[in-house]
This record gives sequence, structure tokens and C-alpha cells, in this order.
Amino acid sequence: MKKYLEIGKVVGTHGIKGELRAEAWCDTPQFFCKFKRLYLYEGRKALEVSSRPHKNIVIVKIKGIDTIDAADTLRGKILYMDRADAELEEGAYFIQDLMGAEVFDNDSGRLYGKITDVFKTGANDVYQITDESNKDYLIPVIDEVVIKIDVEQGKIFIKPLKGIFEDED
Repeated sequence: MKKYLEIGKVVGTHGIKGELRAEAWCDTPQFFCKFKRLYLYEGRKALEVSSRPHKNIVIVKIKGIDTIDAADTLRGKILYMDRADAELEEGAYFIQDLMGAEVFDNDSGRLYGKITDVFKTGANDVYQITDESNKDYLIPVIDEVVIKIDVEQGKIFIKPLKGIFEDED
């Protein structure tokens, strides 16, 4: 598993004192704001930060970045968090840990493919599964379909709804 995970992207500056506007690539801007240290360059440069939610983005202040010009040099940069700094609830996981996980039929053991994307729809997430022939399938992440997620082993077991995979009865 990766030590440093993407948590957001700097999309612009805010005000004239070096604050940044960032998209939060996590469940909520509030989760993003829990971190006092973020990273650039996949963990190679640590930043001391303070942040606050603002509408649908996060306002980030980085220690040592005090002007709009200095802040503007970070536009477009990806911000990373250290996995060790996050406290997740029991059974929670990072979406990035699901990427590439193999998806199996819970009953037959058939391999459907690998997780290649996760979509947030509001009601429930949706997993994109890509099979060996590069065909994509979408499955809803609901209890009736997703039976078991084993992040450590990189395996997900499902009971697909009828019609998701073409060769279903």
C-alpha cells in the first residue's frame, strides 16, 4: 500500500496573504482539514498547513508561503497526506487502496476483472470493473452486491445484479 495518498489539488490562490484554494479529493473538506502536515511530490516535501472548509473547496495556508506570488507557484500541484496520519473508522478504507483490486463472484469464484475507477454518486459509490478484454462494467456499492472487501489481499467479492455481466442468466 502507498504511504502517501493524494488528498487534493491546488486550484488557485485566495486573498493576498498566500492562502490557497484546493479541491478536496476525499469524502469531505472537513476530513482534509484534520491534517496539520501535507506533502508535495508524493511525499518528498513536507508542508506545515492549516486549513478550513469554504463552500465546496478548502482554504489552505502553508507555513512560509505569505504572498500571492509565492502561493501562485503551487497552482495545479497535487497535495498528499501520509496514510499514518489518518484515523479511519473500522471497515473504512481509502479509494486508492481499491484501485487494481480483483473482483470475484462470491458464489462461483469467477474473476470478473479489476477495479479501475470509483464514482461517487451521492446515494452510493459505483465501482468500475474492467475485464481482461478491457470491457468496463459498473456495479453499485450496496450490501446486496458487495459482499466482502479485503483491502489487504486486494480482493473484492460480489453478488452481481442480473444483467450487469452479459453472460448472466
